[in-house]
Amino acid sequence: MTAVIKLPNGQILDLRGMPLVMAIINCTDDSFYAPSRAQAEVAVERALEAAAAGADIIDFGAESTRPGSAYVDEEEELRRLIPVVRSFCRQSSVPVSVDTRKAAVARAALDEGAMIINDISALQDDVEMATLCAKAHVPVVLMHKKGIPATMQNHPYYTDVVKEVNEFLLTAAEKAEKAGIGHDKIILDPGFGFGKRLEDNLDLLAHLAEIGNGDYPLLIGLSRKSFIGAITGRDAEERLAGTLAAHAAVYYRGAKIFRVHDVKETIDLIKVLNAIEQRKG
Repeated sequence: MTAVIKLPNGQILDLRGMPLVMAIINCTDDSFYAPSRAQAEVAVERALEAAAAGADIIDFGAESTRPGSAYVDEEEELRRLIPVVRSFCRQSSVPVSVDTRKAAVARAALDEGAMIINDISALQDDVEMATLCAKAHVPVVLMHKKGIPATMQNHPYYTDVVKEVNEFLLTAAEKAEKAGIGHDKIILDPGFGFGKRLEDNLDLLAHLAEIGNGDYPLLIGLSRKSFIGAITGRDAEERLAGTLAAHAAVYYRGAKIFRVHDVKETIDLIKVLNAIEQRKG
């Protein structure tokens, strides 16, 4: 598995030590987690706060892909996203990831200083995305989802969710490499909550180490998701404790990047778990 991921500007993502923390910054008004909804100036402010709190990566997104969400066209996504990326990159050196499935949006964001493309479609929704990422030599996050955001939670079904997700992601990674994206630039995301039932999410959590066959670093997005609410009975605003419990589980199953709303709390969790692990000798 890749231990160090090089970014186009010479910075690195060092995966040899503690897991990295990717801060979620939504440039939308319809995220499932209300406190994360933000307009441009507020989004930049929150991103700078996350960077100051210790986030290793800032992940900007301008299209909500929560279950039931509507498609956002290219023009609107650019209008929401690009001023935020531009402003943040002028004020901070923390690497920027852009959560998009459109090549034109990705290209514009890269031109403004973004360094990572986080594509929930695993480069499948836009035929130009793989070529763009290959030519830009940027890391890509390939995520599994079943269906489209608007309908993905309408009765999803798997015979063996761990096997199916793993096979999908390995195939997506193979296609990415054939398109010219380096093996050392690929990160996999099993897509918790994207077309998955409660039991599917739990099976993926329990068997996370099987995803990617140990050949690729794993990015995990669990933060305040509905399956945590299904277990705890709590709304998104009250799911921090459940989220941290799930993060502890994936820490011990090899996750390398945690995509989160709550940066400080997640960093504290990782530090404590790491300190305990260091005492094993």
